[in-house]
Amino acid sequence: MTDPGGQPPPAPGGTVTGRPGGTRPPRGTRAPGGTRPEDGTGRESVADVLGEAVRSGTIPGGVFASGAPGRATEVVVVGAAQARGGPRRAMARDTLFDLASLTKVVATLPTVLRLAELGALTLEDRVTRFLAAFGGEGRDAITVRQLLTHTAGLPAEIKFWRRYDGPDEAGRALLGAPLEHPPGTQVVYSDVGFMLLGRIVSAITGTALDVSVAELVTGPLGMTRTCFRPAVGPPPAVAATELQPDGTALAGIVHDENARFFGGVAGHAGLFAPVDDLVRYLDAAWLGGQFLSRSWRREACRPQTRGLGGVRGLGWVLRGDPADPLGCCWPPRSVSHTGFTGTSLACDPVSGGWAVLLSNEVHFGRDRPVMRALRESVHGRCAPPRR
Repeated sequence: MTDPGGQPPPAPGGTVTGRPGGTRPPRGTRAPGGTRPEDGTGRESVADVLGEAVRSGTIPGGVFASGAPGRATEVVVVGAAQARGGPRRAMARDTLFDLASLTKVVATLPTVLRLAELGALTLEDRVTRFLAAFGGEGRDAITVRQLLTHTAGLPAEIKFWRRYDGPDEAGRALLGAPLEHPPGTQVVYSDVGFMLLGRIVSAITGTALDVSVAELVTGPLGMTRTCFRPAVGPPPAVAATELQPDGTALAGIVHDENARFFGGVAGHAGLFAPVDDLVRYLDAAWLGGQFLSRSWRREACRPQTRGLGGVRGLGWVLRGDPADPLGCCWPPRSVSHTGFTGTSLACDPVSGGWAVLLSNEVHFGRDRPVMRALRESVHGRCAPPRR
């Protein structure tokens, strides 16, 4: 879809905070309680890079945080939560973002791993153990592990929202998704596979995916503002995404068409969260704590797909994968993921370093090839030390 509004106008650079509080300081000075706008090497800081991205119209706005276990060492807030398709709204640290495919590793992956820890499934279980109608045409051999590692042989995407009259018909079609490759032979990043994982979760728990995620993940971790379908309740401050044909911008309604078609809740997309909830998630689930056992953290973060055209863990993108957004500087055991709306997160289980970049880049239109370079530039400036 092209952006009906043309190129976005320049926007103010927004605010920057180190630890909580403060407005953007002059270049080269220390933010109160925070970090220097320049990193001491003469390079532009993250705040500089994101401020320029807003001024140039690359992104409407964003929120960035990075740090070590238990603490944020830098937080940056820039630009607008909404710049068109409605009243202009400034970005804030507590703005909710449509996470897009970060849903895979923030909601679906940890829910599946918690169910595995509880003995409700194993990674070698075949999908047909939980979804009997999935069998046939080569699908019987597909395992939960293959769904998590994007090696099930399923297509990257099926436009259910365009092909079918309603979610019930589309749900039946999902269970009959055709294979493009024999299972276990090739990495193909697949929304379809994670949609099936969401169905497996519901089949095991007997509840909707959003309820299961709240009970097994976001509730126990205290991620109080992370949810699917935020527009169903009181309208919080949500970053706007793409303009619709009527000229209004989506805000609080999931951007992904398939997730929207299925009611806003799906295993591949649909989750909304603010930056601080994601920081809490990385810290508690992947950098220590008791939420996931050390053995499951190691299993999820180890290479599972060598020789299959990608370097994937369970859900996570690993260093060297074609989709790796971290540039050259992050340590070799770092894991990451991105979201189509302009989001990404990363952590290094060895050093404990982490980073979260949330933007609503798609608010200015999809299919603009701008986010990969911006992600690499931002993440490269906050890489943790190698150990």
